[in-house]
Amino acid sequence: MDQILINPVDPFIEKNTPLWAHPLLIPSYFALASIIVLILQVAFSFGPLKRLRAGIFATVEDAGTADESRTSSTRTGLVSAVKDHVETSGGPIIFLFQISRLVLVLTLLSLSIFSFVQEEEQHTVDFGLDALSKHWGKKHKHKHRHGGDSLSEREWLDLALSLTYLYTSFLALFTVTARRTRASITSSHLSLLLLITFSVYAYRDIWPLLTFTLSPADGREGVLLWIKIGLLAVAAVIVPLIIPGQYVPLDLKARSSPLPSFLSLTPATASHLSMMTYTFLEPIVFLAYRVPHLSHDMLPPLADYDYTKNLVQRSFKHLDTFSGSPRRYIFWGFVATFRREYIQLAILVIIKVISSLMAPIGMNQLLRYIETRGEGAVVRPWVWVMYLFLGPALGTIAFQWYVFIMTGTIVRVSAIVTQLVFEHALRIRVKAETSSSTRTTPMTTPEGRSEATTPDTASIADVNESEPSTPSSSIKGKQREEYPAPPSNDSDGEEPGKSSNLVGKMNNLVSTDLENLVDGRDFLLLGLYLPLQVALCIWFLYDILGWSAFVGMVTMIVLFPVPGVVASKIQKVQKETMKRTDARVQAATETMGILRMIKLFGWEPKIATRLVEKREQELQYIKTRQILNLINGNINFFPSAVFSSMAVFDLLRDQLHNIFWLIPAFIQAKVSADRIDDFLHNTELLDEFADAEKGSERVMLTDASHFDRDVIGFQNASFTWSNDNINDGALTPSRRKFTLRVKGELLFKRGGFNLIIGPTGSGKTSLLMALLGEMHFIPMSPDAWYHLPRSGGVSYAAQESWVQNETIRDNILFGAPYDEERYNKVIYQCALQRDLGLFDAGDKTEVGEKGLTLSGGQKARITLARAVYSSAEILILDDVLAALDVHTARWIVEKCFKGDLISGRTVLLVTHNVAMASPLADYVVSLGVDGRIASRGSVSDALAKDKKLAKELVEGARAIKEDEKRIDPEEPDATAKQADGKLILAEEIAEGHVSWDAVKLFIDGLGGSHVFLFWIVFVGSLLICDALLTAQTWFMGYWAEQYGIYPPEEVNVTFYLSVYGLILLVSVTCYTAGAIVYVFGSLRASRTIHRKLLESVLGTTLRWLDTTPTSRVITRLTQDIRALDGPVSQNFTWFIEISATMLIKVIAVVYLTPVFIVPSTVITILGAWLGQVYMKAQIAIKREMSNAKAPVLGHFGAAVSGLTSIRAYGAQLAFREESYKRIDKYTRAGRSFYNMTRWISLRIDFLGGLFAAALAAYLIYVPHQRVLPSDTGFSLTMAIGFSGLILWWVRIFNEFEVNSNAYQCYSLERMHSYINIEQERKPTKQGIPPAYWPASGDLKVERLSARYSLDGPKVLHDISFHIRSGERVGIVGRTGSGKSSLTLSLLRCIFTEGDVYYDGLLTSSINLDALRSQITIIPQTPELLSGTLRENLDPFSQCDDAMLNAALRASGLFSLQSDDDEDRLTLDSQIASGGRNLSVGQRQILALARAIVRGSKLLILDEDYKTDTIIQTSLRNELKGDVTLITVAHRLQTIIDADKVMVLDEGRIVEFDKPSELLKKENGKFRSLVDESGDRDFLYAMANSSKAPGR
Repeated sequence: MDQILINPVDPFIEKNTPLWAHPLLIPSYFALASIIVLILQVAFSFGPLKRLRAGIFATVEDAGTADESRTSSTRTGLVSAVKDHVETSGGPIIFLFQISRLVLVLTLLSLSIFSFVQEEEQHTVDFGLDALSKHWGKKHKHKHRHGGDSLSEREWLDLALSLTYLYTSFLALFTVTARRTRASITSSHLSLLLLITFSVYAYRDIWPLLTFTLSPADGREGVLLWIKIGLLAVAAVIVPLIIPGQYVPLDLKARSSPLPSFLSLTPATASHLSMMTYTFLEPIVFLAYRVPHLSHDMLPPLADYDYTKNLVQRSFKHLDTFSGSPRRYIFWGFVATFRREYIQLAILVIIKVISSLMAPIGMNQLLRYIETRGEGAVVRPWVWVMYLFLGPALGTIAFQWYVFIMTGTIVRVSAIVTQLVFEHALRIRVKAETSSSTRTTPMTTPEGRSEATTPDTASIADVNESEPSTPSSSIKGKQREEYPAPPSNDSDGEEPGKSSNLVGKMNNLVSTDLENLVDGRDFLLLGLYLPLQVALCIWFLYDILGWSAFVGMVTMIVLFPVPGVVASKIQKVQKETMKRTDARVQAATETMGILRMIKLFGWEPKIATRLVEKREQELQYIKTRQILNLINGNINFFPSAVFSSMAVFDLLRDQLHNIFWLIPAFIQAKVSADRIDDFLHNTELLDEFADAEKGSERVMLTDASHFDRDVIGFQNASFTWSNDNINDGALTPSRRKFTLRVKGELLFKRGGFNLIIGPTGSGKTSLLMALLGEMHFIPMSPDAWYHLPRSGGVSYAAQESWVQNETIRDNILFGAPYDEERYNKVIYQCALQRDLGLFDAGDKTEVGEKGLTLSGGQKARITLARAVYSSAEILILDDVLAALDVHTARWIVEKCFKGDLISGRTVLLVTHNVAMASPLADYVVSLGVDGRIASRGSVSDALAKDKKLAKELVEGARAIKEDEKRIDPEEPDATAKQADGKLILAEEIAEGHVSWDAVKLFIDGLGGSHVFLFWIVFVGSLLICDALLTAQTWFMGYWAEQYGIYPPEEVNVTFYLSVYGLILLVSVTCYTAGAIVYVFGSLRASRTIHRKLLESVLGTTLRWLDTTPTSRVITRLTQDIRALDGPVSQNFTWFIEISATMLIKVIAVVYLTPVFIVPSTVITILGAWLGQVYMKAQIAIKREMSNAKAPVLGHFGAAVSGLTSIRAYGAQLAFREESYKRIDKYTRAGRSFYNMTRWISLRIDFLGGLFAAALAAYLIYVPHQRVLPSDTGFSLTMAIGFSGLILWWVRIFNEFEVNSNAYQCYSLERMHSYINIEQERKPTKQGIPPAYWPASGDLKVERLSARYSLDGPKVLHDISFHIRSGERVGIVGRTGSGKSSLTLSLLRCIFTEGDVYYDGLLTSSINLDALRSQITIIPQTPELLSGTLRENLDPFSQCDDAMLNAALRASGLFSLQSDDDEDRLTLDSQIASGGRNLSVGQRQILALARAIVRGSKLLILDEDYKTDTIIQTSLRNELKGDVTLITVAHRLQTIIDADKVMVLDEGRIVEFDKPSELLKKENGKFRSLVDESGDRDFLYAMANSSKAPGR
């Protein structure tokens, strides 16, 4: 069939080309495709297809539609409707841009129609209807014009374009008038169609202007053509680039700012041009440049799709097995979550690769133009000059956008991982963490096989499935024919004997490991960018050089396997490094937790030595890793140096460099990803989560129809603390594994008081934990079950009181609504009124980290008040009376337990105080020492079956009677009294640049004791290396020039090659020498700064510790040190290397071509100014980012410490919300930080590209003196390299200062500030006491005054007294009289005035560690270290086992246990961190044993109710006669037989004498205390007896 053939006057159209193939018809074809796509989209918006689409795509559009419907329905009237439509369209600015585009498109339609009509009028009829039929093969009934005219090919094209513009006009009109969701679809069609049309015209009419030979194809249209192209450029390019983005929040109800501004600070509302150039950040950048400090509330707001709660919804379905994710490696979960982002990143990487070859192509064509003097050139040379600018510019835009998307993704990953670890922590089983050496060899199943994974523990039944309000209630049964007992195989790589500190490990996961993931984020560069770049470089080189290009490639390929071997070694070293880092972090975490005890014992130097040893082990592996990285770099150095003479080989060199640089980061990221994945998949979970994860079917084995859903109890159930070994359970301190067994049915009474009693270690707490689902359930029969109904709520008060770092009121409310009447009742019934009166801020007082401002009894009563205030029907109270004196305990029993707030509620109370609690009991459960139920029913039943318990009851009754003489209930810490209730100080934020002192700290550390020699060797090596490499470049040009001067056969190749090789060898040797020197210097700096930081924290005052959260200190010892080991030292060496290279290059440039100095100076000034502007903003944001991280870690620690309480209350959601809030604050700063880096990077890269293009234009167009080609090339190479290095120098300097300020969370600056915190007096040689000291316990005090801070009020006033060696002195006084302050002042833990003489020496002249090591204090709540009992008694291995066992015997421990008792404590017993697997009484006995081991001549005892009898007996019988004992007494019975009694009142001594003498004083303070007691006659008799015990 015949076709119309195009007239071949168009230079872009070949002869005899059919009309349908004309380029001007391309827009029409795309218009037809757009119509088809739109029809399909409309079809998918109705009926079943809409539901199918909803299942595939996101539901944001539906939400947007709903929002529009809701909004439109709120206004009536035309004006209101228009305003409403403008608002839903994105605001007036966006609406005006849409209107302007509609006008432009309509104008284009008009001009196209005008062209069509004009063409028709000018056309002369050359053929009729038959000709038309001949060309198209089809006859048309057509109205003849001008005597039968037909349309020419040009008229057909104009008609097609007119119809295309008509369609685009419809799209533009629809975009203006339709709803937002519909308009967004048509807007994308419109933009694409206009861009395609513009591209066609640009190819036909703009490209010819760039050539010597072509002319515009549509030039006959004249001015009209350029008007069309101009309008198209505005409509297709400019408007889409500058129109602001429209922010559509995920949560439309929570939308805070309805209309975005044109200069919005958020990427969500910035235009495409603003996004590409990051101008949307300029308001915040220059605001930071003007203000002293950019605060967090000034930062750009966070879009709601970056809120943690929305990120959780988006990601957990791919990452969390409990949210529907398959069990897979965490990396693939992130790929699935961010698949859209990764597709965009891949496209940007491809653009970057293509653009990177534009500059070499431009350079090649320019050189060819110069060589041929323009003969035969087609493209104008300024085009290739523009290539030198546009290539880097386009590549920079693509790469910076890549980094923008990647950093945004990694900030989201940081938030997701942090929350994922936190969520998983809420599911893990809490058990006492002792040494993992208890996990010896795998146990075998009954079949004899060894298993490494936790088995599926059969089925679990839950009859409460129909009770939606109680999903966590458990009526469970498990049926199995046999009970296999394989241990869980912890794959965290811990070594035997290494302590497993959960908080420390979690902190590492969300700090160090998370930072490693951030550093290894660019896996697409290794997997896509590098192979594609190498392939294009090979193609380009082959096109230019032919087969000789492969010589260089072969060398590179031969060397390529070497990095693989090195990388495998780096990975192994990195794993070992992380193990050592874990060990150090765990040790540091535990040390910070017991730092007050360490200071009181004078252990700071020895503890510092222990931590330094762990740091040294870590540094050894870091050194090995850095040496391997240096080897990696040298492997890269050889091929890059050999082939550095060509631009494309430079690209190849850069790719090799990137490979060797990225591999270590990927290895670290892989190791950290493995650790996070291991934590998520291999940590032991509670039964309900472990079974849910394994997908166990739940089959109820008890007939549910006969079961009361409100029952609380057990039936034929056994429990262990771990499912590692089901036969035995979890290890107790004596290495016997404990199992709780409940045979038969045990039902607690609803609505009544249920007492759970039993001797120490019988499993009372375990019974409560089993009921709460905290222990591993093992059915003893097919009908086994346990149940705790949660529909009415459960509240829990732990034995070890758990409080948050909040106010007292917030701790009591615990998220519940404030009811003033109920709250006041709780305060009264829990005996907190008097305590609140002691605090200036009342219940608004912050309790501090771990409740450090509260006494043990106060924490216990706040914990109880929290349980009572809650509306829960069931109260589970674990020995809440243990920490209270008898007066307070009796108040709690009478006012609280018998009060109206408890009445009618079910109470399960564990207690040792049977005598006081027994009248309350409606039901009593007694446990035996073997973890079995001894009795159930009444107290008398329990006593009849357990003689040991009966004996404890008698002793308890006697102790209660003694305790009724207690002088003061509890004494709060004086540090708590602050008017505003604030204890924890807000973290200071420095302003401006990093101080020189902070940088000097690092620089001095590099050189150590030989600073001058270090810098001479290091900098000298780099200068020699750079000078040789510069000479190598010149020598290559000189060598090549010889072939133009002499015949090739006369050029001595061997000579030149030898010189070249010698230069290369010497340069590599010099670089390696300098690098090794720097490696050892950086390790020295890390070691020195860590030691100084550690010594500073250990040597600070108690007041500083009280006002600084432990989490802040721990974070400085984790990520801060990691920054020192990595980015800080790495950026510093880059900075020095680039500075040395710049110096050499500028010398070469000045020597050969001085004219290049001017542009280089301009570039330097511009780059420096941009760097200053950037730094002002970035440092401020980095500091805010740093300060936002510590609260996240602090929340982690607090939540993990109280996991049991959180789960018991069902408060997981509240803690998740708090975690969301803290992570969002960190994310907001993180997004701004990474965006700021893109702002400076883009501008610096643009400056570099502009300089290179200007330099090339100078060489082409500006006449200048002709010089040797080799010198010209050398000068050009040096100048371009110098300009690029200036920009890199600015960037690296900025990065170093920012990273020094705070790498992610921490900084050299902040380390420096912690090294210079408030310090106690440092040890001196003059402060070392004589070897014999102290020979006695003689203590003399003269005019002693004390205060807690230098500007605080005095708490002791001019106290003077003398205690002779061997005397027993009791200190009594009301609360606040200064008893605790006196003990602290004797140890010089607070600021003192006056003189204290200990064995004749003035204590102010003695080193603090020497003084405190010779005084031992036994606090009410002693702290223990994780490890063996031996390590707790003798942490530094100074005594033999015989002495330690003697101390245990003397302390009374052996009197509490028999030799055949399986639970007995021995020197090898494992102690959990803080002594959590021991009772408080056992801890005090061990503290006494530790005091006996220390052999101090002065012993201070803060006596306590629970173990008073045992300790007092031991003190009377075991202390040597020359040991002075000072007892801070809470009962008169304790000190009535003392040698002397000191009565304090308001910080002054009011009485000090023998008890018998004090009792003779009329109106005496001590006498009044005795007279007020209930046992006056007995106390008088003891005081006057000449043979009182202990005398």
